[in-house]
Amino acid sequence: MATEPKTLQDAILYFADKDHCREYLMARRWPDGVVVCPTCGSDKVSFVVSRGLWQCRTRHPKAQFSIKVGTIFEDSPIGLDKWLLGMWMIANCKNGISSYELHRATGISQKSAWFVLHRIRLALKGTDAPKLDGEIEADETFVGGKIANMHRKSARHERAKTPGTNWNKTIVLGLLQRDGEVRAAVSPSRQKHHIDGNLIANVEPGSKLYTDDLPVYGQVDFEREFVNHLESYVEGRVHTNGLENFWSLLKRGLKGTYVSVDPAHLQAYVDEQVFRYNNRKDMNDSDRFDLAVRQIVGKRLTWAEVTGRVPEKPAIN
Repeated sequence: MATEPKTLQDAILYFADKDHCREYLMARRWPDGVVVCPTCGSDKVSFVVSRGLWQCRTRHPKAQFSIKVGTIFEDSPIGLDKWLLGMWMIANCKNGISSYELHRATGISQKSAWFVLHRIRLALKGTDAPKLDGEIEADETFVGGKIANMHRKSARHERAKTPGTNWNKTIVLGLLQRDGEVRAAVSPSRQKHHIDGNLIANVEPGSKLYTDDLPVYGQVDFEREFVNHLESYVEGRVHTNGLENFWSLLKRGLKGTYVSVDPAHLQAYVDEQVFRYNNRKDMNDSDRFDLAVRQIVGKRLTWAEVTGRVPEKPAIN
């Protein structure tokens, strides 16, 4: 068997062989070597070499299945060589990869590339992660166009100039454990019930918060120290510079690579950056790709869902 890829060039050559694609995914989907039917859960399956499929011996619909079934790849006519190339690039390119770039690199249509990248972002989203504890930085940022770029006669421009509003931008709440992981979620507002709910869902009781001087953080049930950014940005260990670093990485990708992001899809782009940020240390490109591949099972995103034909629940209730 050929050596598994370590670089992008290796990945292009390695995954050009469909057998390598299947074997690589098998080793991560079924690490114990026992292939299981995704429909009934039976391990009584046999591989049909001529078709590149497995046949479940239990009688039921969809008894034949491919490696794609039950993953983000399900029902996609696009080859795994292109899927895995896109996954390698989005997991390792610091500023992300646009649908037009994937379209030019693989030859699939831009529309298909956009859908592929959204399905990969779903795989990058972590699940069942432990809560953050210890010293936690808490901050929020606004994502959206500049007021200066709005037409001066538009109602949107006038509302954006009103103090105390969200300036017609989308709010993202962030939490960073010192020397640990980051959590970020799109939020309808910076009101107490949204910030408090985000803290309760992601931070262990007894943790210490470091924030700016936003009054809302003084109303939550956590020990808190804050810094007034009008006076200074650092007072000993009291600062939010770690989160400011994450915000800069997020916005560099949003503005430089993706240019314009619909607020309805913003959480997916945030999840993408969170994955790269949390796996930036002690991991090389091959390791990050390996982790991403291990997260493809049991996640499905249809065209109806990603285009808004099926209503989605907000990130924070």
